[in-house]
Amino acid sequence: MSTLEGSLSILKNQAILSYLFKGVAFTLILSVLAVGIGLLLGSVLALVRNYCTTKKTIVFKAFAVTYIEIFRNTPLLLWIFVCLVFFPFPEALSRKMFGLTSVEVKLLFKASAALILFTSSVIAEIVRGGLNSIAQGQFEAGYSQGFNTVQVMIYIILPQAYRNIIPTLLSQVITTIKDSSYLANIAVIEIMARVKTLLSSAYNYNGTGNVNVSDVFVLFGFAAILYFIINFSLSSVVRYMQKHPRTPVGTSGQS
Repeated sequence: MSTLEGSLSILKNQAILSYLFKGVAFTLILSVLAVGIGLLLGSVLALVRNYCTTKKTIVFKAFAVTYIEIFRNTPLLLWIFVCLVFFPFPEALSRKMFGLTSVEVKLLFKASAALILFTSSVIAEIVRGGLNSIAQGQFEAGYSQGFNTVQVMIYIILPQAYRNIIPTLLSQVITTIKDSSYLANIAVIEIMARVKTLLSSAYNYNGTGNVNVSDVFVLFGFAAILYFIINFSLSSVVRYMQKHPRTPVGTSGQS
């Protein structure tokens, strides 16, 4: 019991709690960054895959299809290590930032790139599903009002498509938050990496002079609770939105 008490006492250390919650902050920042940039890139990929069908633009569709299928059907961990080795890092960013060393900033940049590349391929299919849910009549209605293709997409189609995919997109945010734990394999500063780092030196804080099995359960259990709180909150939002769907813009009066 004294061993377990020593392990629990680790979480009473304010410096350790601060260290772990900073990891939570970085996890959320990485996830929001990956989903935000992934949404922009994924939207472009979805539009290209869906609508670049002429002889002049078919090459762009082929690129989009190849990109989406390669990244979506291969493991994220593979791309983390590929980006770690091959992804270029701007020397202008090679300095201390956010309380991180220059090496950690470099790892963070490359890990973020892998997460964005992977997430964008998944979001591209989500957006494409939203685009496919829009009736063809919406295009015709836009053209009849004098809009060109770009204006129809920006003002009519994309707003409806995004509105339709909000629950699915939030579900992808949950997945991305969990997937960010893979970054612990290259010593990035998200929550799981910090738990692993803390576990390796737990003997300094548990009062026993050794790393104990109870340290593993307490630290990883605490991380699991943090993940659960974040993801359960988002899941509740998704379930609420699915139970209270709103009528998409422009669908009223359609037969």
